[in-house]
Amino acid sequence: MDSNETITPTEETQNVNGELSHSDKMIGVFTEPAKMFEHTSKFPTRNKDWVIPVLILFLVAALVRILAMTNKEVYFEAKKQGIERIEKMVESETLTREQGDEAINRIDQQMEFMQGPIGWVITIATTLIFGFIIIFLIAGFYYLLIRFLLKGEGTFASALVANGLTMYISTLQLIIAGILTMLLGKMMTDTSLASFMSIDKNTITGWLLAKVDPISIWAYIVLAIGFAKMFKSESTGKYYALVFGSWLIVMFVLFQLSQAVPFLQNFMQ
Repeated sequence: MDSNETITPTEETQNVNGELSHSDKMIGVFTEPAKMFEHTSKFPTRNKDWVIPVLILFLVAALVRILAMTNKEVYFEAKKQGIERIEKMVESETLTREQGDEAINRIDQQMEFMQGPIGWVITIATTLIFGFIIIFLIAGFYYLLIRFLLKGEGTFASALVANGLTMYISTLQLIIAGILTMLLGKMMTDTSLASFMSIDKNTITGWLLAKVDPISIWAYIVLAIGFAKMFKSESTGKYYALVFGSWLIVMFVLFQLSQAVPFLQNFMQ
């Protein structure tokens, strides 16, 4: 079917002006993203189209982590990984032995504290706050590249909507990773080969295998389509190049920084 055809919403979910309802857009992300985004681009952007999926994504992320920590195997594995990272920092002389011991004691205290109701509230609140900040930064980064490099016709809100609606795929990934975490007894933050094979993502092999993730690749494909349609482009190819190129380059730069500054390895898992 021609991807340029206009999607036809059902009467029950179609607004009086012909715009798709948010539920139609959510379904369209999974079924016909090109047609859904093209139809969405013909109407003014709506904040709910990025706020709702982003809110759901980070609520699910927080809840998955809370539930995972109730599993003893996952809890002790996470604790073990935290201690191993501290030990590596001591070995590299980033921390002294005394500082390392203090950091390990803090891991014990923090993990025990986060097991209680107050810890759950803190986990949800911090995940939401930092999550929204990260989404704004990512959307801003892509918006600047699209506007000045690709000369796309759209607004910052257009970038937020394309990025936000794609988060429904990321939410599915989190749910799958959460189920695998409980089944396998180890923390799964994604669905990559590196996670399945328990390979350290702070090694070059782990970094490469972390990119072999079918759901992440699917999400980036849909994100590129979303940007192309929301910014009125006739060509999707250059948006694929922009999205995948940016993903690999930025992640490789972060990987290199984490090798120079071991503390950053805590954020590479």
